[in-house]
Amino acid sequence: VAGPMWFIGSALCFMAIASWAWRRVAGKNAESRPLCAMAAAAGKPQDGDEPTPGVVFVPECEVEAEVKIKNSVFIGTVGHTPTTEDARAFISKLKERYPDASHWCYAFAIGHGASVIHGMSDDGEPSGTAGKPILQVVGGSGLGDVCVVVTRFYGGTKLGTGGLVKAYTEGAKVALELVTFKEKVALEDFMFSVSYDTYQKCRMAVEKHGGAITSEDFVEDVTLEVSINENFADQLKAELSDITKGAVEFV
Repeated sequence: VAGPMWFIGSALCFMAIASWAWRRVAGKNAESRPLCAMAAAAGKPQDGDEPTPGVVFVPECEVEAEVKIKNSVFIGTVGHTPTTEDARAFISKLKERYPDASHWCYAFAIGHGASVIHGMSDDGEPSGTAGKPILQVVGGSGLGDVCVVVTRFYGGTKLGTGGLVKAYTEGAKVALELVTFKEKVALEDFMFSVSYDTYQKCRMAVEKHGGAITSEDFVEDVTLEVSINENFADQLKAELSDITKGAVEFV
């Protein structure tokens, strides 16, 4: 009996030490507050975990985590913000949530690929010590349509520029590590007109490429409005041209 009991006791001791080490890295105490039920199964895009073409990973819900460094508290909050207006509203919401904070530093990435819009702010911290490091963490997360706000409650001890960079980097990282994600398909919408003779074949081509016909107008010709994964749009347009022998008109 002593053998198994000793093993179980050693295992419990190891788990306790590991938990303490996680919450106290280099003198930092970390706390997390997932703000939706799904965050319990924390996840984010991992190496080799690539989305299908035309798909971008976005946060599934808001999450929040906290680190304490030399008496200052840094609260990282991650939100899904599909537009810059959403990002600004999210930042304002955090200012209302923590009205007594010293700084609300942030970075966001809206969109994906070559069309990403970035924004960041040091919010009164020395230039380059907050917004830029948060943005670097956001860029490395593999997420789009995301805003990260790191709220600081000053604890009376100055951290210096290097210390601030590390603190805001850590504040963003601990929050992003909690994020669950979902896939968002980047769509392209376009319209085209074809003759009645080629209409049915063109309709089948749209379906074959995974597109959705959102409207049809039957007049002299047939005009269709289509929504499709942007990575497959050119393939569909080429096939429509082949089917109609170049007679298709893209509106």
